[in-house]
Amino acid sequence: MLAALACNPESRKAEAARDTVQRFFEALPGGDCAVLGTLLIGKAADTCRATVDEMNAHSFSLVEVLDAKVDGRDPNAVVVRARVARDGQVHEQPLLLRVERHSDGWKLRL
Repeated sequence: MLAALACNPESRKAEAARDTVQRFFEALPGGDCAVLGTLLIGKAADTCRATVDEMNAHSFSLVEVLDAKVDGRDPNAVVVRARVARDGQVHEQPLLLRVERHSDGWKLRL
């Protein structure tokens, strides 16, 4: 059964989206937009810096990825439900993150 899941295109998309979210939050504390910008959609250096600075000012962190599902309206997009902490408080309501496939990889839309 695991082999069947590994071959499933939707599960591969979901796994790629999960990985993108995890890599973004792992790199976030470092604030390096050369790294973070490659994981974000449409974030030029100046807007990446503003986004990253704002998130770091509030100590955003990933607690866990709850699930990831291919968006039924767009086969190149995955909606990731994640539990995050802000200012040291874990939010009960999951954050919905949209991750999209582009020619240069999977990217997070913030």
